[in-house]
Amino acid sequence: MLDTVPSADVRTTRVVSSDQLRDLLADTGATVRDSVRLSELTTLRVGGPSVLAECATSEALVATVQALDAAGIAVLLVAGGSNLLIDDAGFDGVVVLVGTTGVELGTDGVVAEAGANWDEVVAATVAAGLGGLECLSGIPGSAGATPVQNVGAYGVEVASLLRRVRLLDRKTGDVRWAEPAELGFGYRTSVLKHSDDAVVLAVEFALDPSGMSAPLRYGELAKALGAGDGETRPVAQVRTEVLRLRAGKGMVLDPADHDTWSAGSFFTNPVVTEEQLPRVLASIAAHVGDDVKVPTYPAPDGTKLSAGWLIERAGFAKGFPGDTAAARLSTKHTLALTNRGTATASDIVALARTVRAGVQERFGVTLEPEPVTVGIDL
Repeated sequence: MLDTVPSADVRTTRVVSSDQLRDLLADTGATVRDSVRLSELTTLRVGGPSVLAECATSEALVATVQALDAAGIAVLLVAGGSNLLIDDAGFDGVVVLVGTTGVELGTDGVVAEAGANWDEVVAATVAAGLGGLECLSGIPGSAGATPVQNVGAYGVEVASLLRRVRLLDRKTGDVRWAEPAELGFGYRTSVLKHSDDAVVLAVEFALDPSGMSAPLRYGELAKALGAGDGETRPVAQVRTEVLRLRAGKGMVLDPADHDTWSAGSFFTNPVVTEEQLPRVLASIAAHVGDDVKVPTYPAPDGTKLSAGWLIERAGFAKGFPGDTAAARLSTKHTLALTNRGTATASDIVALARTVRAGVQERFGVTLEPEPVTVGIDL
């Protein structure tokens, strides 16, 4: 799942009253609200209160962030809220809500402002017969987060389609377009993910005007479409199938389905080095048997394992720890930690720690959380 914020900016901690804040931001174009529950802005639906400044234009966003930085006030950027785990105490600073939603389609690409709903961007490209993003259908969150996390699904990553990213440099105040080579893309990461120095304002993708999908590389999806490895299919057909597969795993937002009250995949798939691999595989075999096939995938830095597979084999079944728990693993997908309606951030954290410790103890593999945490140390 996606959001536009790599992490909370905690370099400054000056606290101001709401009246002072309104005066400070009077000329920026932001709309200021007091004591907003951040649980209202996140798909996990947890998080305490904060002052919020909503920015409906890129100009307002730039001016607001610059004004807060100059005043020494801590900033937390939020857009789709789908990759955030915020402490129950809230955020002691100003939450800047990225409300920019513009989408501009071209003959061979799309430009989307940072706050644009990601699935709506994908849907627009599919409707226009532009291929490339269809495998990324149904992912909750904002367009601006896609390069931050190098978002990927069903064999496609943002890095392979990105043309450029428009950034605000918070140190210099410059606004410019950055090329993909500058962003240090890796598996679910980029240089933007671990730094507060830049704010994503817009993204541009190069797409295929033929109406055909990106080459299908993900076995489950290719099989569902009756396609061989590397074959293509019409973009609308691929989008429909991706949405069906994701919905079956509780990975398409539905307010009535608590399995979707989550941050999506809570842990990234671990990558072990070739030196570590024999030890890890031996540990897995000792617990599940030599005859069980372990899903492995080649990765640039070693071999990628399936976090969901490890979680389940470590004894954490779908729905763990049971029907009465406020925070549980999804009943459809063990990689999602879900809020069953009354969970707090503390409940989510306790479940995450239990699962991570169990996988570490059983297999010697440390799972890394994917969501951005605010005021929380996992």
